[in-house]
Amino acid sequence: MKKTTRESAKAGMNRRDFLRVGPAAGAVALSARPLATAAAEALAAPRVPEFELEEITFLQLQDGMKSGRLTARSVTEKYLERIQQVDKQGPALNSVIELNPEALTIAEGLDRERQEKGPRGPLHGIPILIKDNIATHDRMKTSAGSLALADCVPPRDAGVAAKLRAAGAVILGKTNLSEWANFRSSHSTSGWSGRGGLTLNPHALDRNPCGSSSGSGAAASANLCAAAVGTETDGSVVCPSNANGLVGIKPTVGLISRASIVPISHTQDTAGPMARTVADAAALLGVLAGDDPADPATAAGIGHVERDYTRFLDPRGLAGARLGVMRHFFGFNEHVDKVMNEALDALKRQGAELIDPAEFPAKDRVDESELTVLLYEFKADLNAYLAALGPQAAIHSLKEAIDFNTHHREREMPYFGQDIFEKAQEKGPVTDYAYQEALARDYRLTRTEGIDAVMDKNKLDALVAPTGGPAWPTDLINGDHDSGGCSTPAAVAGYPHITVPAGFIFGLPVGISFFGRAWSESTLIRLAYAFEQATRVRKPPRFLPSAELKS
Repeated sequence: MKKTTRESAKAGMNRRDFLRVGPAAGAVALSARPLATAAAEALAAPRVPEFELEEITFLQLQDGMKSGRLTARSVTEKYLERIQQVDKQGPALNSVIELNPEALTIAEGLDRERQEKGPRGPLHGIPILIKDNIATHDRMKTSAGSLALADCVPPRDAGVAAKLRAAGAVILGKTNLSEWANFRSSHSTSGWSGRGGLTLNPHALDRNPCGSSSGSGAAASANLCAAAVGTETDGSVVCPSNANGLVGIKPTVGLISRASIVPISHTQDTAGPMARTVADAAALLGVLAGDDPADPATAAGIGHVERDYTRFLDPRGLAGARLGVMRHFFGFNEHVDKVMNEALDALKRQGAELIDPAEFPAKDRVDESELTVLLYEFKADLNAYLAALGPQAAIHSLKEAIDFNTHHREREMPYFGQDIFEKAQEKGPVTDYAYQEALARDYRLTRTEGIDAVMDKNKLDALVAPTGGPAWPTDLINGDHDSGGCSTPAAVAGYPHITVPAGFIFGLPVGISFFGRAWSESTLIRLAYAFEQATRVRKPPRFLPSAELKS
């Protein structure tokens, strides 16, 4: 989940992208190095070897496998070697919390299947990393970064994992995250978890990768996988995509199953693709989207789901589009404003009509009511998830998670505590009037008097704004201190949001956001792709020790 520090202090939480015990036999865990060692290695910034698959796309991988130049096994081997060179050694990003010990075996089976039957689709044999709050019923663990769940194998695959397997993807491993999707402490540091340690930003190693999908963002940007899957409650897909120079898609809540994903909020949680191109993000979205009986929210997506979002990839997709510029989200950083104004000029050159400014009629902020909703839902939803893990799990309730952290304070709370956990534990059931009133206020301010109202009034195709600022220096003492971003309206409304790289500030990437009505993913993909093709801003990270502060 995501939120600025200044706003967090007012709301009593850090919405920084909410959402060691040894591994069990068979699991390959990538343990964290001591933080002092990590800092020293970051300053050294060893040269990263050239990588054959750097910036390669799904289509290029499929072409290579079709021709026989590549195989799913060879591609998987190359990414595993890359992880050892970049994540475990060299810059030591620490973005991958655990590797799938069956990855090569799965890849070999997919190669045989390709020879016998042909590929299943665009992800056949493609290695994908997934966030460590997405359950897999295999030899890996699903811990949400917590030592309390470090030995936990859930009883079933998450809907996301099942769809990836059905599409023929190779689940390469799990990515580190801000522990419990950053819904534990109002003073947390994004990218840190008790189980996984601290993840670094590959563009500048002393900068934060944002979160809570920190590892997914860093890994996909650093070419440790073909693409990654993150999750978002408020900002956890789009913020790390912004900070790591990726395309991130936070879809409409209900487009992708949330079943067996460690939850925060049933009204805001969703998984989403994180990739280096809009085309790959769109292809991954098509695989992940769809109905799942285990998640009732997906029933609302019936009739709205596209099986192939890549058909909306139109380089002329901005021509005639009406875009509302959300100036409310500008002004927090003059360098960001410069990049965004250049991006707006690019939109106009591609034929878009800008309605500038286009602001919400409802001026009230939703921070307080959003926090109320999330505290109630977190308690209810996490209790249900933990109770379903069965007797082998170490904890079965939020209360037991709080007790575990208290008893393991030195390892679980060396830098920040669990005040959000404690506030959530104090809440009653979701039948309480306080919860119901807060949720109604959220929807009114972000839907009927928010996104829907401004789009209706101005006849807009989408809204645009800066996704966020450049990555801030990681600070384990004071916690996160980002300066701004636009994730909240779409997150609280449950509406779709796409971020695309827009420029660089002192060597650090920043993105532009396109968001809009429920189920408008196809429109947003068309707009985002046209912008991407017109600007081509994405650059692979250089693993710099720090930002380029010299003019």
